[in-house]
Amino acid sequence: MFYYLYLRFHTSFHLLNLFRYITFRTAYASLTALLLSLLLGPWLIRKLTEFQIRQYIREEGPASHQAKAGTPTMGGVLIVLCIVLPTLLWADLSNVFVWLILGVTLAFAAIGFQDDYQKVRRRRNLGMTGRTKLLLQMLVSFLFGVALMLLAATGYYSTDLTFPFFKRIHPDFLIPCLLHHRWTYPLAYSPFLAFVMLVLMGSSNAVNLTDGLDGLAIGCVIIAASALTVLTYVAGHAVLSNYLELEHQPRVGELTIFCGAMVGSSLGFLWYNAYPAEIFMGDVGSLALGGAIAAVAVVIKQELLLPFIGGIFVVEALSVILQVVSYKTRGKRIFRMAPLHHHFELLGWRESKIIARFWIAALVFALFALTTLKLR
Repeated sequence: MFYYLYLRFHTSFHLLNLFRYITFRTAYASLTALLLSLLLGPWLIRKLTEFQIRQYIREEGPASHQAKAGTPTMGGVLIVLCIVLPTLLWADLSNVFVWLILGVTLAFAAIGFQDDYQKVRRRRNLGMTGRTKLLLQMLVSFLFGVALMLLAATGYYSTDLTFPFFKRIHPDFLIPCLLHHRWTYPLAYSPFLAFVMLVLMGSSNAVNLTDGLDGLAIGCVIIAASALTVLTYVAGHAVLSNYLELEHQPRVGELTIFCGAMVGSSLGFLWYNAYPAEIFMGDVGSLALGGAIAAVAVVIKQELLLPFIGGIFVVEALSVILQVVSYKTRGKRIFRMAPLHHHFELLGWRESKIIARFWIAALVFALFALTTLKLR
């Protein structure tokens, strides 16, 4: 919205020229999201408490978590609201990628909202079935991939894959031999669609698995979103992308504002979610944030860097996969409990120490991801 003020009145009010700079609008989108989150947080906590929308703890979880039962949940509604509104205020809304990322975020939030609602309605930590949740995530991811496929067909987006450390390797996902026949276009894009679905579904569920301790997931999201803000700005900046020998994508620059809003909103939520938490984000927040992070990474061509951008999310997800595979094949567990943060809890680590150390590890992962910009 503010960008249109610049377009219409910048010749009359020179101060409005500030609005043409992505850095300026990103900074203020972050501040807007932070202030909205801080201001609306107490009101939302009161309302959630009033309507008895509270957390139900799974019985097989660590015994120490039973004391958290009754804490208001579904705080992800606040996170998503404080991402969407600042983005609408500060971004250039004629940019198709802005709407695409907002659509993915809201769609994953809707899936998480339905899951959380069923838990509250049943008064148990049982929402949608795993199959139903995965099918809905698959549908959203597929539609996102199809949208990118259509943009690629018009030259608005590239399906090339960027490899960290290798600046001259850019394989295309398309099946070239099929592009001579128009009716085979969907089949030619099938590897790309499958990859996009894997990235989005993996990321959203990985963030969801990490959301098990007060402030753990949202702190890691802040770090990952901050790294994405830098990467998105570089990808959309002609001089920086040329200097770092990255593919210049001028249209993705506006997503820097979305990433900045994600950082600000997450910081505001952490104020209330920090140990001991006054509110939990629920699936409505974790699925939305995971989907948003993955969608941005796909658009800016940093899908293969995503495991480092969100390193802790990957480690947490892998710990669950390894635990399940080990138990089903050998009848033995690798960890005392999965995800990994529960393993350290049962080893006797204090919750606050686990959170702090996981944040440090997340920061190391993100910094390593940023160093790859030059190590090519």
